[in-house]
Amino acid sequence: MADRNVHNAGFGSSGIRAGSLASHMMSVEARSSGGGVRSGGPTATLQEMGARGSTHSSGFTSSGISSGSRASDMMSQEARSYGGGVPSGGTTSTVQSISMGGKGGR
Repeated sequence: MADRNVHNAGFGSSGIRAGSLASHMMSVEARSSGGGVRSGGPTATLQEMGARGSTHSSGFTSSGISSGSRASDMMSQEARSYGGGVPSGGTTSTVQSISMGGKGGR
């Protein structure tokens, strides 16, 4: 389910689909950072997963973040850098939201 949600959002093996949630996210992220999409950010992370065709191997699943996974490491690192919490609209919460069929935090 999570893989399908990422693809439905517009992240795929041939890139980001025009007119999709993915293209909107990319546009918003690029404008907020002065013109580029940062490596490790929500758009880049989701596109990497969409190109690979698997979110499960990263630990983002439709039932939550898998313990001991790359996703759980990302969540821990992000929480430490924000003083203990994962911000809404951050990489972890946005990727998890879309993996579960949501529209992300943006």
